[in-house]
Amino acid sequence: MNIVIVGTQWGDEGKGKLIDIFSEKVDCIVRYQGGSNAGHTVVVDDKEYIFHLIPSGILHKGKVCYIGNGVVVDPAVLIEEIEGLARAGISIGGRLKISSLAHVIMPYHKILDKLREIKMTHRIGTTGRGIGPCYADKINRCGIRIIDLLNPRVFREKLKDNLKEKNEIFRKVYNHSGYSFENTYRQYLAYGKRLSKYICNTTSCLNRAIADKKDILFEGAQGTFLDIDFGTYPFVTSSSTISGGACIGSGISPIKINKVIGVAKAYATRVGEGPFPTEFKDGFQEFIRNKGREFGATTGRPRRCGWLDAVMVKEAIILSGVSELAIMKLDVLDGLEAIRVCTAYKYKGKILREFPYDLEVLKNVTPVYKQMPGWTGSVTGVRKFSDLPVNAKKYLLWLQHILKAQVKVVSVGSSREETIFI
Repeated sequence: MNIVIVGTQWGDEGKGKLIDIFSEKVDCIVRYQGGSNAGHTVVVDDKEYIFHLIPSGILHKGKVCYIGNGVVVDPAVLIEEIEGLARAGISIGGRLKISSLAHVIMPYHKILDKLREIKMTHRIGTTGRGIGPCYADKINRCGIRIIDLLNPRVFREKLKDNLKEKNEIFRKVYNHSGYSFENTYRQYLAYGKRLSKYICNTTSCLNRAIADKKDILFEGAQGTFLDIDFGTYPFVTSSSTISGGACIGSGISPIKINKVIGVAKAYATRVGEGPFPTEFKDGFQEFIRNKGREFGATTGRPRRCGWLDAVMVKEAIILSGVSELAIMKLDVLDGLEAIRVCTAYKYKGKILREFPYDLEVLKNVTPVYKQMPGWTGSVTGVRKFSDLPVNAKKYLLWLQHILKAQVKVVSVGSSREETIFI
């Protein structure tokens, strides 16, 4: 069974926890897009692990974890994660495999990312980790790949060409001194040497695993509405976050994907700039943010919070072919008198039931809400759907009805054990 897990909102839906749980049941876990601009947080035995590049399945003994060709890799971050696992007593041995075709985030990508953001009138709210500029070089066919770090001659020529162009831009556009060839060359050759034992043809490995009837889990880094094509452009990431990206970012045929599971938070959050129709007002915003610990795993930035938007989630379900849903962080809604879900938008007197990709429209819509009664007490100790408060059950069943996808998993806390399987 080959399963793709996708976020149906703007990321931070709780995919990390779900991936950690499902990793126990599969043989291989594949990260297929994004870079160190995202973080998956997993809590095991009250210890918190944050992963930016390595799939969180690495915490399970015997599981093989892949960083696919669709990922952009910051070698320094990756090495730090590998060393962090070693310090925690987690042996990765031959369990980590990095695609030789993955592109490398260079120091000039990170500086360019930050300088562009400062200079822009309408800022995107990037993490400044160099993701966009690295993907831009990939598309411009001047990118440096992991395999290039293993070939000093090829790497030398590519880096010289890149610095010749980039340093001109730095000096003339951004009044920045630019980068030294020798320092960057030596540093990244050393990174290549350090990572060489993990680098391989991951596409070949994965297709062999499929032929051998291994079970594979594909994980993305961000949510549907940060997708470069289908997200709230331009406030998006630089890669394909939907299920189709799993094939492009790993070299697996679409006909070999058996199931897509969508992950939705019981409310909604987003980081950075961009439209957010259901965003809470300031006071309630702060309350939910603190209750849900809504601060970015990568940057620590406070996340913007709002009600669940069913118009968005339905669109995400269509885009990725989602058949099953996981509803995360239900416990954060404990104790609320009423819970709202956006079922449509109102714009210039018209009711919109489909997601509008016109940013001007999306910025000015008024959400149409369905309001349901909340519940008292805590759901954190509940392990069976039947034991949930009546109104919590009604909320989940109604979501299942309106979203037209079966709710199979409900998260009621941050640890692995605080999960209901239906």
